[in-house]
Amino acid sequence: MERWQRIDCAPAAEAAGELRICCGAERWVSRMLARRPFGSLEAARAAAREEWFALSTDDWKQAFVHHPRIGDRSTLRARFGEAAAVSSARESNREYESRFGYLFIVCATGKTAEQMLQILRERLTNHPDEEMLIAAAEHAKICDSRLAAVV
Repeated sequence: MERWQRIDCAPAAEAAGELRICCGAERWVSRMLARRPFGSLEAARAAAREEWFALSTDDWKQAFVHHPRIGDRSTLRARFGEAAAVSSARESNREYESRFGYLFIVCATGKTAEQMLQILRERLTNHPDEEMLIAAAEHAKICDSRLAAVV
């Protein structure tokens, strides 16, 4: 059974747990629960994106906290099986967090560790408002892939 089907059919507490795997913003989880049942993966994905972009930057930052830092191999493998980045990313991560106030968010699917580190370094030059929108869009991609994942 796919995640969206479990979200549709499960009691609210279980569905909330499935949704939190996709996104750690509690307001997003609540809004998605209220929209059940979705009936299809496409409908669930559309709702997820719509609800994500209806949230505030504070909600987005709440979701960002639930992501592993690039270079944190053990967390990435244990939680999501996503690509791990090189440990040399630690300094760039610290610089990013100092500049923007939240950890670096990038959809790692299909990217090498070196590519993710290069993206991080390039995004360090962004204006904070622009970067927040980029990070939110990257999180939306991550959420979409997690929502569609079959466990």
